[in-house]
Amino acid sequence: MTLCVLCLLFFALLPLLIEPIRNSLLYFLHKSITSLKKWYYLIEKHTILTAPSIQVLDLTRQQLQKLAQKQSHSGRALVLGNPTMPIVSAYLGAPKQQLSPLPGAEAEAIAIAPLLNTQAITGAQGTKAAIVQKMPQASIIHLATHGLLDDVNGLGSAIALAPSGSDDGLLTAEEIFDMKLQANLVVLSACNTGEGRITGDGVIGLSRALISAGVPSVIVSLWAVPDAPTSELMQSFYQNLQNNPDKAQALRQAMLTTMKTHPQPRNWAAFTLIGEAE
Repeated sequence: MTLCVLCLLFFALLPLLIEPIRNSLLYFLHKSITSLKKWYYLIEKHTILTAPSIQVLDLTRQQLQKLAQKQSHSGRALVLGNPTMPIVSAYLGAPKQQLSPLPGAEAEAIAIAPLLNTQAITGAQGTKAAIVQKMPQASIIHLATHGLLDDVNGLGSAIALAPSGSDDGLLTAEEIFDMKLQANLVVLSACNTGEGRITGDGVIGLSRALISAGVPSVIVSLWAVPDAPTSELMQSFYQNLQNNPDKAQALRQAMLTTMKTHPQPRNWAAFTLIGEAE
């Protein structure tokens, strides 16, 4: 009898126990949803600069100091867009096929070149041999093409250039490591150029190779970037750079501008500056 009374009392009081909990959950959900309006992208509030490790930060600072001491640091900018694409395997064992052309990258290079007082190199002129010859003298290097990722050892990551003679048209991170560059900025306007083999000292790939070759500031991508929005972002970046020598701030403003016409983050958030801002 006592048990039955307790059971009846429990079920009678149950709504009173549940109601505060339900109301609390509804309140929490309401606050969570309405607070979404207060969320923002980090780039909207802050200027971002990437340093994969303390060692890399120290290295880029040294490279910047070396460039400041060189009297010969006055070469022309090197701007490449949409070279005649090489024939490659997408992955080990896959049949070889020609990489697709990038008309947006060509338009990007043609638009950017006058801002840097140079002429764009496109199509068959953008051979690996020609670009490698020009890179050591260039003050700024902008390469708008395909990027190939090697996330196993990193050194096989490559930039696609036009093949000529006996070369396959791929400029690998391993080859860049052995170069001596004097550019104060290299922009790899291509897919996945910031990726590679992850180690305790950062990512081993194209960005690390360029820094080791003497470049204090490198802009690379963290995923496969769409052609047209990337072209808009890069044009905006160089326009900003003319008015503000701070590369990190110029990139931030370019992202904010591109965000207005291409709001999805995949269209504007892929690129990051590694190294020195000025």
